[in-house]
Amino acid sequence: MTTTRSPRVEAVPRQAPQVVALVPAAGRGLRMGGSVPKQFLSLGGEPLIVQSLRILQAAPVVDQIILAVPSADIEYCENEIVSRHRFTKVTKVVAGGAERQDSVLHALAQVPPDADIVLIHDAVRPFVTLRMIAEVVAAARKEGAAIIALPMRDTVKQVRTNGMIERTVDRTPLWLAQTPQAFRRDWIVTAHRNAHAEGVRATDDAFLVEWLGHSVAVVEGSGENIKVTRPEDLVIGEAILASRIKGG
Repeated sequence: MTTTRSPRVEAVPRQAPQVVALVPAAGRGLRMGGSVPKQFLSLGGEPLIVQSLRILQAAPVVDQIILAVPSADIEYCENEIVSRHRFTKVTKVVAGGAERQDSVLHALAQVPPDADIVLIHDAVRPFVTLRMIAEVVAAARKEGAAIIALPMRDTVKQVRTNGMIERTVDRTPLWLAQTPQAFRRDWIVTAHRNAHAEGVRATDDAFLVEWLGHSVAVVEGSGENIKVTRPEDLVIGEAILASRIKGG
């Protein structure tokens, strides 16, 4: 008797959940002075926004990038930033809003419904690393939400309105929030929609997810992951860039 076996069917591996990075870059940078928005100021001979996008483009865990810029700069960004530098992961360049929170909300509306994780990174933090991106995404997949942050190392003083110290604050539980920040898509979309409906404003996206009632994990960042907001930050940035180039 001959036994006929069915051909073996290899299991098709499940595609990893999609990660979409949002880059809010519509700010005017008033603290910088001048007429050029800070995200377009030069660092190492290139616009700040290019430095940030280059790392996101190189990050294996990032599948798509959505860029939110001033409406007047959309064409410039499409041609001179995205196309010129071959940022192939940038799938959309959208008009940002009056404030950062509005820009993120506009970009969230363009996130594909099958996306699993939304990563949000400030355009003016050009020294993010591949390690930070990978670790914050991994933590968000595990916990639902995670941010890069830095433990407070300086002594913290609580000061009265008259300029006198009221008390020294225990710095042990205090961390300085940075970006990137990563979230389950449904959490961050709901958080921003609810906040918009109720007029809740926040300085970072994690606050809105916390306000929704979710816990947020912390991944330790780096002192080099600075946010360029003032002229002196560009000087520091040039020094960091020179150090990285020298170190290979």
